[in-house]
Amino acid sequence: MAALSAAAGCSTLDTMVDSYTTQETLNTQYSSVLNVAYAQYGYLVDGFEELDGNIAAAKSDEAAATSSSAAVRYFNNGSWSPYYNPDNRYENFYKGIRAANFYLEDYANYEERLSFRRDTIDTNDKEAWKRDIQNAKYMYAEAHVVKAYYYFELIKRYGGVPLYKSVPEDNTFLPRASYQEVVKYAVDEIDGCLDDLAPNWSGYSDWAGRFDKGAAMALKSRILLYAASPLNTEDMSPDEIQAMWEDAAMAAHDIIASNKYSLESEYGNLFTGNTSSSPEIIMSRRSTSSNGLEKANYPIGTPGGNNDITPTGNLVDAYEYIGTPDPANPYLNRDKRFYSTIVYNGATWNNRTIDISEDGTDSYTATGASKTGYYLKKYLTDNLDLSNSQTAAHQWIHFRYGEILLNYAEAANEAWGPDDGSAVSTGMTARDALNVIRERAGLGEVDLSRYEGDNDQEKMRNAIKAERRVELAFEDHRYWDLLRWKDGDVLKESISGVRYDGSAYTRTTVESRVFSDNMYRYPIPYTEVSKSNGVVTQNPGW
Repeated sequence: MAALSAAAGCSTLDTMVDSYTTQETLNTQYSSVLNVAYAQYGYLVDGFEELDGNIAAAKSDEAAATSSSAAVRYFNNGSWSPYYNPDNRYENFYKGIRAANFYLEDYANYEERLSFRRDTIDTNDKEAWKRDIQNAKYMYAEAHVVKAYYYFELIKRYGGVPLYKSVPEDNTFLPRASYQEVVKYAVDEIDGCLDDLAPNWSGYSDWAGRFDKGAAMALKSRILLYAASPLNTEDMSPDEIQAMWEDAAMAAHDIIASNKYSLESEYGNLFTGNTSSSPEIIMSRRSTSSNGLEKANYPIGTPGGNNDITPTGNLVDAYEYIGTPDPANPYLNRDKRFYSTIVYNGATWNNRTIDISEDGTDSYTATGASKTGYYLKKYLTDNLDLSNSQTAAHQWIHFRYGEILLNYAEAANEAWGPDDGSAVSTGMTARDALNVIRERAGLGEVDLSRYEGDNDQEKMRNAIKAERRVELAFEDHRYWDLLRWKDGDVLKESISGVRYDGSAYTRTTVESRVFSDNMYRYPIPYTEVSKSNGVVTQNPGW
């Protein structure tokens, strides 16, 4: 048996197989069976701790890091390399794939493997045993989806990667498959197990955060959206690209047509506390009650706050006005999502008024204060008493219905244009899907005349990009969207902020950024290329 990797985690889904687990204990101890089953979940990305122990938004134009020594600055200034990448997850994702493959291979006969428990319980516990069998069956199907998840997370970073469909012998190295070959394998893994997945884990607190049917469909939607995008179709014919967009549109539409999900009535309600029962949540990871996110991102002027990352003026400018702008107060009459995402000058936050003026509590002149003049609100619980270690619930959303509507809008627009819904059962058009999102934000229907483009399809493309930027802010989409759209030039635009002299606001440049074409793909870690003796090749430009 190939060795299993050990790891530790902070939630029930992070329980891993340890070095003391043997084949005998796997055959005779039910807890060991569960450890093997849950091991595959141990490497899912926790967006709250993705980079510098925080949200990874400062990789993009959404946010700026306050500390000059933050690891994210390797991305910002272009100094990352095959020898050091702050977001190097290559090995960990393969450990997750290995764990999923091991469970699939070693537990193909899971009912027989669990029979020892059946033979040691009394009649009253037979129903519990049957539930355990059903759980093992679900986990068996989930292992296929988990593999698809890890392969997607690999290819969105590194491009094509070695494709291990089973547990390899130690020190076995395969050459890299192409991006689209990995996509096909991942989608086939999902399609082959959809009917064996749990219909819905919502409401099952002990099992929340696992892939159910809806989450698997959402993952497929995201995989196919990325696969159809310009970065990943450069060598394809127009007909092949058209087919890719149609597949992506249908994957999102299948979720919409299921009628299982709907938008939360208030956008801000999605991001604080336990929202697993929200009709919009498809899959989320709930952590134990904590205050680490608040400690990291509360303003430095709040006792206990460290102000690690702050929203940029670039992002603030992306929020539309509802009605007439007021030059004296640029924060009035904005898209409702703005007020759930950004803390701005004059806002009430942490039971006080934010003051970024030169002599104010939150001035950029204070050590460790925001350089942009803005602070993060999304995900944070207001007014936690950090001095007395007060905590709150936090929940990282892996997939939600708002993303699916935007996935559909983008793919449908690319496949059929903004106003043709004849190919889908609901008749929903790209414009329809976008307007559902905009309605919750308090905005009117999309006005394509506001966007650049030679025709309505191009204008709608830019409208969808703008909508994704604000709807999905700080949810780990912006950086990847810019890459897959081949909009890397945005990542080398200067980061802006704001200054306030007590009567007027002035834009200021906070920092410069670097981006070059090789950065569309992460470098393959030097150690992987080296130990494979060149079987695993490096990405161009690294």
